[in-house]
Amino acid sequence: MKIVFMGTPEFAVPVLEGLINKYEVVLVVSQPDKKVGRHQILTNTPIKEVALKHNIKVLQPNNIRKEYTEILAAKPDLIVTCAYGQIIPKKILDYPQYGCINVHASLLPRFRGGAPIHKAIIEGDKKTGITIMYMDVSMDTGDIIAQKEIEILDSDDLESVHDKLSVLGKELLLETLPSVFNKTNKRIKQNNKEATYAYNIKREEEHIDFSKNSLEIFNLIRGLCPSPGSYAILDEKEMKIYKSYVLEGEKFSGEYGEIVDINKEGIVVKTKDGAIVITDIKPFGKKRMAAKAYINGSVKDKLIGKVFK
Repeated sequence: MKIVFMGTPEFAVPVLEGLINKYEVVLVVSQPDKKVGRHQILTNTPIKEVALKHNIKVLQPNNIRKEYTEILAAKPDLIVTCAYGQIIPKKILDYPQYGCINVHASLLPRFRGGAPIHKAIIEGDKKTGITIMYMDVSMDTGDIIAQKEIEILDSDDLESVHDKLSVLGKELLLETLPSVFNKTNKRIKQNNKEATYAYNIKREEEHIDFSKNSLEIFNLIRGLCPSPGSYAILDEKEMKIYKSYVLEGEKFSGEYGEIVDINKEGIVVKTKDGAIVITDIKPFGKKRMAAKAYINGSVKDKLIGKVFK
C-alpha cells in the first residue's frame, strides 16, 4: 500500500516512524519550515527531519488548497494525517481508495481543534485519549474508526500527556490499519450535539487570573507547561509560571494574587478559595528556575505583600 503522510510537529513523529517501519510511505507533507530562536534560524519541522532521515520526499506547501497536485501524483492508496496544521481540501480527501484518516489527540467529539491536549488538562478532565477517524471537509467531524483512552493524573502536565498520547497514537494507528485495508473497520458517526472545541491557545488565555479557584489555576498552569507557559505580572514584569500545587486547608486574608507567605517549596499566592504554591518559574530576563532558588536570591520580606496582576 502506498501511503502519503501529512504532519508537522514532534507529536506526529512516532506515528510517522511507526508507519515507515511497516508500510511504504511514498511522500511526506509538512508545514513550511519556520525561523526559530533568538537568532531566527530557519529550522526543519520535526516531521521533515524524519522524512529526510529515511530518504522520503517532502512537500511543504504554503497553501495546500492550491498546491496539491504532487500529492495526487504520488497515487496514494491511503493518506494518514496527524497534527498537520492546514485544512485539507476535498480533492485530496476523495482521492485514495482507502480514504484519508487522521490521528487526533482527544476522545472525539470532545475537543475538536488544534489544542486538545492543552484544553483537556485546563478543563480538569480526568481522561483523554486518541481517536482514529476518517477525515471530511470540516474540522475533526469525520466518522470514528477507533478510540483508546488514558488517565490524566494530577502529576501530569502538557508535556507528559503529549508524550503518552504521541506513543498511543502510533500504537492505535498500527492496530487499526489492517481493518481499514480489509474494510472490516468500524465507522461511527460523531454526535455533533456533544462536540466541544479546543482552538489554538490565545495569548490572553495564558494569563493567570488569581480571582479564580486554586484548582482552576493549577490546571491552567500545568495545561500550558512547558509551552507556551502561563504567566502573571509582578512588579510590572512578566513572570512565567510552570509548576504549582494547591495548598489544602488554609485560608488567607488579602487580595487575590497577593503573595501571602513563602514556604520551603515556593511562593504562596492567595486565590478565590485559598492559596496556591508556585514552585517553578521564569522571572523576566532570566532562565527558568525553581521558585526556592528565586527566593534565595531575593529578600523574603520584600516579596510578601506584593501582588501578581
